[in-house]
Amino acid sequence: MKLPTLPVYYYLDHFVEMLQFVETTYGEILTDEDHAFTQRFRGLSKDAQCLLIRMVNRRGTIFNRALFKYKEITDLESAAQDLIDCGQARSLRAEDYSAFVLSLPKTALLDGARAAGFGREVRTSWSKPALADFFVAAIPFDLAAKHCGAGSFIALDNTRSIEFLLYLYFGKTADSLKNFALRDLGVLRTNKETSFSSRFADADEARACFHYSQVLDRIELQSADIDQRTVAEILDGPPRTTDYAADLAARAACQVGQFFEKHGDTGLAERLYRFGRSADCRERLVRLLYAKGDKDAAEALLRDMIDDPETDDEHLFATDFYARKFGGRRTGLCTELLRSGRQIVVDDTHRGHPEAGVAGVLRRQGGEVYFAENTLWLTLFGLLFWDELFESGQLSSGFDWIPHCLRDRTFHRRFAPRIDSTLAQVRAGDALPIVLRTIASKWGQPNGIFAWEHVQMGALRALLACAHADGLAAIVRAMCEDFRGMRDGFPDLMHVRDGKVSFVEVKAEGDAIRRNQLTRLRQLEHAGIPAEIGRVDYRFDPEQDYVVVDIETTGSWSSGDRITEIGAVKVRNHQIVEEWHSLINPQRPIPAKIVELTGITNQMVQDAPLFHDIADSFIAFMGDGIFVAHNVNFDYGFLSYEYERLERRFRFPKLCTCVGMRRRYPGHKSYGLGKLCATYGIALDDHHRALCDARAAARLLNLINKKRVDENPLEAEQAA
Repeated sequence: MKLPTLPVYYYLDHFVEMLQFVETTYGEILTDEDHAFTQRFRGLSKDAQCLLIRMVNRRGTIFNRALFKYKEITDLESAAQDLIDCGQARSLRAEDYSAFVLSLPKTALLDGARAAGFGREVRTSWSKPALADFFVAAIPFDLAAKHCGAGSFIALDNTRSIEFLLYLYFGKTADSLKNFALRDLGVLRTNKETSFSSRFADADEARACFHYSQVLDRIELQSADIDQRTVAEILDGPPRTTDYAADLAARAACQVGQFFEKHGDTGLAERLYRFGRSADCRERLVRLLYAKGDKDAAEALLRDMIDDPETDDEHLFATDFYARKFGGRRTGLCTELLRSGRQIVVDDTHRGHPEAGVAGVLRRQGGEVYFAENTLWLTLFGLLFWDELFESGQLSSGFDWIPHCLRDRTFHRRFAPRIDSTLAQVRAGDALPIVLRTIASKWGQPNGIFAWEHVQMGALRALLACAHADGLAAIVRAMCEDFRGMRDGFPDLMHVRDGKVSFVEVKAEGDAIRRNQLTRLRQLEHAGIPAEIGRVDYRFDPEQDYVVVDIETTGSWSSGDRITEIGAVKVRNHQIVEEWHSLINPQRPIPAKIVELTGITNQMVQDAPLFHDIADSFIAFMGDGIFVAHNVNFDYGFLSYEYERLERRFRFPKLCTCVGMRRRYPGHKSYGLGKLCATYGIALDDHHRALCDARAAARLLNLINKKRVDENPLEAEQAA
């Protein structure tokens, strides 16, 4: 798809739009320096304004004026001089040396070195970075500037106000207007909310958050450049007047502390962790103190964390670490819980999809099973508090999706009475009407909490109707108080049986349980909502349904040809328990050679149902089954494509009887269905008709599965 062409003054118009928005929304936060910049910008010629914005949008801070080619700028040289005169640009200085030489082509560096009298000391075989290092180390900047054309370069200067204005608008460190272009080119969605509010309470908070966000951004992009300057920016940074500023500072302190701890400077790491004071910093500090032998200090800090934890996750860490290091317990809580989890036998065909395997087992035991994980809880939270989150001016610009009150953890304070009222309805069992009203009035409106296509009404109804009401309200309240901390770690599956809800975190062999998952399991249990770990034991499961499928088609091209017939048999415990069959109208002529092969004529399918007529019936027949076919990718590919045409998912574990026979019955010259049936005495009276071939492939499946039973002595003993 060809992207649209942007208007000539596109970036200028959007920069002005950004300025006007920030001045209107954040007027009281802007400093004299910021106001001076906006006044200075408006006093520039249009060419100079456009050039400044183009330079801001480009990578780096130094530019070769000879490479500037912008159709909206008529006089580049005058525009550049205007920027230099007003202090927004300058000529190159020694501090730009490294960036300058790296911006030059290798040939220019070699020529410059020769012209400067260093030709004998450089080698044409050197890489460009090696040449750049040589320049900086051996050739004075003024000499290099003279012989390498620095006079044609220009550098951005005095950009802090621009960076701050962009930060206020986008809510994150940004050095360009690329998000506007991504939006208008259709690459990036923005919300249509018209009621915006300032994301910061005052100038001190805004400046502190801006400062620590810049530090974080630099740490993540340039970890190799972390030094004492970075430490000073953290330890001597502006006061942290709000939780959000403190959180940003703590994240920076924790990351830099880990850097110095890794490089052996534990004293500096300890200073940074103590400065941060967050749960993560305190955890790192405990580990550091214990590792260097200061066990008394580590124990005292652990006791403080247990008595006054910042989060449930911190309390879990502290009690676990204390028990293992000071209480005599040898294994961690995560390990103990994982070992104590209920073992669930899952057919090994589900390897790679353990949650689907466990869901099938639980359904066979009775009740409904929903894939829950974080999606269910985020959906419930967003639907219950939609008005507070998205209708109360809590978004700070059109590029925001998650309200700032969730980021800075002020949501529960800003809307305490309304939250209390909603949670009272949850406890009274009256929350479903709130959910239904929100769905009816807001369906499809984009938001940053959940996706509408993942809303499961059945799961929401079951959760609200069957979960312990007080416990459900307690979990939702915890999300209100610390959305960032509570947005993940919830168990994979929700099981509804006999009017009661329980949750299962699925763990396959080799999986570890993360601490946030353990925290959620404990929170649910404490709230009176049963939750456990299901440990997957992969084996052949005789109670697993296998759906052996065969299709006939108009040809072999899945994206162009169509299905003419589907036959399927359901196998359980080595027996065929159910069959499904239908001719399909392919909506195109069947080639003569296909008619000759299958015996299916155009007349036979003329009045047959279209695929969309049988799509629901076939999915229902599949149930929780494993999709089996001879050369499985052929049949599965055609069916997947048919469901894709209907904008529906078709996703099941697969088993190929051809591959299975090759593995467990080696030595045959041919593994075609006809040859194998002849070899093993399997009836195939109507070959190339779907139901006949499916029945024959089911016999091959039984041969394979009996070998699978023999491969596991315990299963063979149980079968006997």
